[in-house]
Amino acid sequence: MPRRPMHMSEAAKAALRSAFQKLRTDLHAPKAFPPTVLEAADAAAHAPRLPDKDATHLPLFTIDLPTSKDLDQAMYLERRSGGGFRVYYAIADVAAFVAPDGALDTEAHKRIVTLYFPDGKVPLHPPALSEGAASLLPYQTVPALLWQHDLDAHGEVTASHVSRALVRSRDKLDYAGVQHAIDSGTAEEPVALLRDIGTLCEAVEAARDGISLTLPDQEVTFEDGSFRLSYRAPLAVDGWNEQISLMTGMAAARMMLDSGPGILRTQDTAPPQEVTRLRHIAQRLGIHWPPRLSYAQLIRSLDPHDQKHAAFLHEAAGALLPKSDYKSFRDHDHIPDQTGHAAIAAPYTHCTAPLRRLVDRYAGELCVAACDGQAPPDWVLAALDDLPNTMTKAKGGAADRRSVDLVEAAVLMDRVGGVFDATVIDTDEEENPPNRREGQVQMADPAVVGRVTSADVDLELGASVRVRLERAHPAFPDRERKILFSLVRE
Repeated sequence: MPRRPMHMSEAAKAALRSAFQKLRTDLHAPKAFPPTVLEAADAAAHAPRLPDKDATHLPLFTIDLPTSKDLDQAMYLERRSGGGFRVYYAIADVAAFVAPDGALDTEAHKRIVTLYFPDGKVPLHPPALSEGAASLLPYQTVPALLWQHDLDAHGEVTASHVSRALVRSRDKLDYAGVQHAIDSGTAEEPVALLRDIGTLCEAVEAARDGISLTLPDQEVTFEDGSFRLSYRAPLAVDGWNEQISLMTGMAAARMMLDSGPGILRTQDTAPPQEVTRLRHIAQRLGIHWPPRLSYAQLIRSLDPHDQKHAAFLHEAAGALLPKSDYKSFRDHDHIPDQTGHAAIAAPYTHCTAPLRRLVDRYAGELCVAACDGQAPPDWVLAALDDLPNTMTKAKGGAADRRSVDLVEAAVLMDRVGGVFDATVIDTDEEENPPNRREGQVQMADPAVVGRVTSADVDLELGASVRVRLERAHPAFPDRERKILFSLVRE
């Protein structure tokens, strides 16, 4: 399920540094790049494959965190003379630097994704590329895959195309600054159009029953020897920016399905019994879910700052948004039966973050070849069969989940023995044999999830309960649960 983005103060990072280091060890996270890989990165940084097309006239800009240097995407937005909009979306061209089967490529296949931890990251590519020569940093001329999307006045994409081009970003913007500029009316039109286009795309998403979960960011501080957890409301610009990426991922999937070879990010719909179970939870939480209201429509109506809504979102995301898969195909005769992504409600692929995710480099190559009317490079076709299996080995999700578990345990470690209000969000009744004496609860304040056990009564989904915190420690082995509650009989 989607996790809340986490931000930590420097004091909090320092207090948990040894715990995060142990987590990296437990996950067998890669350490420093081998000298041969660093040497190859330095050489590639000075001799990339440059495209013939020059698009440096486009005043592109990036939107990311203020401290980010691995900038995968840059955009420029404009109105079309006949009505509607045009989106230029530049994606870092990693293939211009990474030679197939070379030292950089071999190392990237071992790492698969960039791993993010609250105190730092383990990058997919050496910083000389990911934070330097291949990054879309401002005032740096770099090779990119330049997408062009034409939209009508309602936000529907009418045409998409991608080609290699030299680009030059003019500005590095951050989310808070863009939000303020748009809200205050001081944003220049290419930036201000992000709200217009993003809002229209969100309406299009709603019409096709797509789902975007918006959870508040976690803010963790360390003061007077104790950790504190608070929440920061997400900005509207986060969602508008995401719509540009989703637009590109859907366009790329359509190109692949039309042209032949491809790799898709797929997700099945939830079985009917899960929907029935969640309707029961909603009822117990006091959430009105009319029979004809779809799950996607319900999600858009909820407030993640409301404790009961947050409890429902936590359970619903895992139940109705099953784990996504990658599926590849070589031609139209071998397109998989399942091509759609349930949450997006359309075919979709990952193609907008090649500095941080291995599969995106291959997806980008497939789309460029499709637009050129050419066969994809041999090195791309050779990797297609094994690529889905390779991506399943990525540890990004585990790093996210276990980082959050670790920090939440630290937040609660000085409150062991305390009694708290909570909501039952899961039980083990589907185990073999069924067990309704164990499950998960979400505390009311802070909104932390933990394992719960009941000595003599069954747990009821959606029930409001009182629980005692029996254990909370960031260094406790994961197999023993870092956070454990017991049900309090009143």
